[in-house]
Amino acid sequence: MTINVGIIGVGKYVPEEVLTNFDLEKRMDTNDEWIRTRTGIERRHIAPDGIETADMAYFSAKEALADAQLDATEIDLIIVATVSQAFHFPSVANQIQARLGATKAAAMDIGAACSGFVYGLITGAQFIQSGAYQNILVVGAEKLSQMIDWEDRGTAILFGDGAGAAVIGPVPENQGILSFELGSDGSGAGHLYENEKGHIVMQGNEVFKFAVRKMGDASVNVLEKAGIAKEELDVLIPHQANIRIMKSAANRLSLPEEKMVSVVHEYGNTSSASIPIALYDAVKTGRIKTNDSVLLVGFGAGLTWAACVIKWHQ
Repeated sequence: MTINVGIIGVGKYVPEEVLTNFDLEKRMDTNDEWIRTRTGIERRHIAPDGIETADMAYFSAKEALADAQLDATEIDLIIVATVSQAFHFPSVANQIQARLGATKAAAMDIGAACSGFVYGLITGAQFIQSGAYQNILVVGAEKLSQMIDWEDRGTAILFGDGAGAAVIGPVPENQGILSFELGSDGSGAGHLYENEKGHIVMQGNEVFKFAVRKMGDASVNVLEKAGIAKEELDVLIPHQANIRIMKSAANRLSLPEEKMVSVVHEYGNTSSASIPIALYDAVKTGRIKTNDSVLLVGFGAGLTWAACVIKWHQ
């Protein structure tokens, strides 16, 4: 018997401190209009000293568990997508497993950058569909502010901190995850990477071209796999990297912009936390309703891409 897997709870955490474009004007040669017109970003949230990636992951996970009406002891596996953990090991997933009291959960991190949350969703879904596990916690969490080279205007304006989480579990027939696509192209690794100083380095034009192509292709492919026509899609949640890239994904689907969730103006690019934060805001503001068809699509360093279609159940 096929087990359908869907999202049954969501959570979010963003730091209180906000760094606006006007704040950046005082630190580097840039201005609010230049940033907004090229990226759509107006502000980003920055974690203070003492708040690490694992802390933000924990806060968002705790809310997702409450939203799913589950106790931490009912979670079988924790998957955290991140590229900005404070240290290589133990994993962020291990750290929040202890804090949550998820005593029977296995735990691991996934490093697929901005595609990581969808990678985590699909990885977790396989365990549930196989019958091995019942409830899985998937978190995307990043403290990218610690990886920014503030002398590099091209990247310093883009990134923010935060975390988003989802609990996945069995859902009724014909609901939940309908299709997915995961991919990578390691030959493009030099276009977006962490250098020897721990700073983010990006070849903007190359990443832009890759993102526009892959976000569009992956979106079309997963809709076809799900048997859903473009005009039947209710909500598009793209990785919140750049408003021009996001709009290109909507245009590829001939989708009205009002069907696309955009929170990039508030949070900037939060990498693996980007899609779950946008998903959370869409759910909590009523943008997503039961039985809506929702498409999540992202791209990231690696280079990687990931997309899935979900028939919403919550």
